[in-house]
Amino acid sequence: MKRLLLYSTLLGLPGIAFAQSAFEGATIAQNDLKGTARFMSMGGSFGALGADLSTLSQNPGGIGVYRNSELGFTLDLDMQNANAKSMGSNMSQDQTKFLLNNIGGVATFRLNSSAVPNINIGFTYNKAASFNRAFRGSIPTLHNSMSNYIAGVTNNDGASVDMLQSNNIYGSAYTGNAQWISILGYDSFLITPIGNENSPTWVGQWDDGTSGSGQFASVEKGSIDEYNIAFGGNINNIVYWGMDFGIIDFNYTAETRWAESLDNAWVANPNNEIVKTKANWNLYNYYNLQGSGFNYKLGFIVKPIQELRLGFAFHTPTWYSFDQYYYAAVNYDYNNGINSGYAETNDGYDGYSSFNFRTPWHLIFSAAGVIGNNLIVSANYEWEPTHAIHFSDTYSYGNELQDSYYLTNEDAKNYFKSTNIISLGAEYRITPQFSVRAGYRYVTSPTKSEIADNQLDVYTAGTRPQYVLSDATNYVTCGLGYKYKHFYADLAYVYKHRKGSFHAYTPDPSTPNIPSPQADVAFNNNQLVLSMGFKF
Repeated sequence: MKRLLLYSTLLGLPGIAFAQSAFEGATIAQNDLKGTARFMSMGGSFGALGADLSTLSQNPGGIGVYRNSELGFTLDLDMQNANAKSMGSNMSQDQTKFLLNNIGGVATFRLNSSAVPNINIGFTYNKAASFNRAFRGSIPTLHNSMSNYIAGVTNNDGASVDMLQSNNIYGSAYTGNAQWISILGYDSFLITPIGNENSPTWVGQWDDGTSGSGQFASVEKGSIDEYNIAFGGNINNIVYWGMDFGIIDFNYTAETRWAESLDNAWVANPNNEIVKTKANWNLYNYYNLQGSGFNYKLGFIVKPIQELRLGFAFHTPTWYSFDQYYYAAVNYDYNNGINSGYAETNDGYDGYSSFNFRTPWHLIFSAAGVIGNNLIVSANYEWEPTHAIHFSDTYSYGNELQDSYYLTNEDAKNYFKSTNIISLGAEYRITPQFSVRAGYRYVTSPTKSEIADNQLDVYTAGTRPQYVLSDATNYVTCGLGYKYKHFYADLAYVYKHRKGSFHAYTPDPSTPNIPSPQADVAFNNNQLVLSMGFKF
């Protein structure tokens, strides 16, 4: 936890001390299965097939496969369920969202050449990822309190009473290393100074004889929206190539709550006298991250024989520029209402900062077999080094060790590993008009086993101490296709399942052997996806 002190020292922002966490980087760089209904019903394994609007986002070489122009759109009904379990407590939450997955078109220009039969140009909007998620749960028996975690952070920062008092004024000069989670904890009596006010020992509410329970809730929303401009062509009906320029719009909002109900809590009264009492409080956090970026994709599909297609694509990193806004508040009630109130960060104003971010490279290898005129089987392998995410300041120091995000980038290397994605798909044409499809997609967990097994310290910053570690993600898909003359309609069903673990905060620095409150969480998404369009 000494690194938290260094985070604040390096950042040195006026008004609020807030360093970015590596976990936000993993959120920015995440992948999802989004696109047309045909693409999704085959598990996204389209890297060697092409001639689908989704391929502009995956393997732009697929644009070269088009023989006709196309206009189409895709709608997605996403039904979500989240379940959290801890110590016999089991809580579930549902929500349903209606999304526009994809809309766009491809124009084909036929050339009077057998070597280069056509050149194609395409534009699509594609929802690369949806952040919509809500979950809640309960920890029936606590073994420590977040207030003790805040006290440990404050002790490591060496914060004085005056430092915490003088910083909670909007626009005030930044002095010392006080963090807003410390300031908020002091204003809401979560932490109490003992000894000399200039160099006190800070204590939380949990001590001998304290017991209690915890509750948590999280609502996330937003999306990664990608606008693709692509062009490509066909060489001798053997090699298909394409390139894509992507413009990315990113928006993510998270509202979280952590609440504790404690008996025999050690709390300071307004006279700064520590007494044993009943304590009920909840910490609310608001966080919004918005920005834009760009990337480039290049892809090829090779057809050495009629029955076989091979595909390859690589995506450059996406270079982002971000603005982030954050706010936190605590409602507290001690001694059955004798001492109650409300405290908030930054005098009620949102904190703000900006940063640049770079996602990892992304490589895709694909193969597909065409058996007769009725059956297609396909497979994709995708690789992305999640640990290579990179934060940087919006200004340059010229020295990496002086960058505010140097330690965050080091955390990313310690927490994350490469992500591997395997996709399988099949399509069978029952009649010239009707087809059936099925697919499977597996995405490995980006987190290392050491962090999942609590063998590494987890560093968060600001007033957002909670985090969620995700396991592997599984998709099972199926669908139907219909076409009549120039019109087509596709329907897909997608089931997505992912498990993970919720952590309320990192272990208390003074008692690292006592685990922080945790819960097992499972997220299940059922999606109905409809695509319609014309080829002409």
